[in-house]
Amino acid sequence: MAQNKGFRRADRVAEQLRSELMDLLLRGSVRDPAASNVVVSAVRMTDDLSIARVYVRVLEEVDPDRQEAVVDALGRAKGFLRRELGQRLQLRHVPSLEFYWDDVVDSALRMEAILDEIRGEPGSAGPEGSQ
Repeated sequence: MAQNKGFRRADRVAEQLRSELMDLLLRGSVRDPAASNVVVSAVRMTDDLSIARVYVRVLEEVDPDRQEAVVDALGRAKGFLRRELGQRLQLRHVPSLEFYWDDVVDSALRMEAILDEIRGEPGSAGPEGSQ
């Protein structure tokens, strides 16, 4: 039962971190142009609340170089972001921030394209068979 309580606290802290990070990014607090138009899609906390894995993406379609630039820019700003989060959330210990590109949407789009291709195969075989 005590473990479930820990998970709930980690989830609550993760959601607070996601919300505050989104606010900081939307307000343009991170001045690095590579960190513009960034959305925090999820935050996953370790059980001991020492590390926050922050998953980010950009609203438009971007190439892998832009993805890497976004993650690098946020990595450079993590000291500033931790300070801001500490002031806003009044946490005894602000977790270490690790930034990752959220490729869930990219994977879903690839899967959708594959499914469209599979669905299109029977239709494309029809005209060939009529010749």
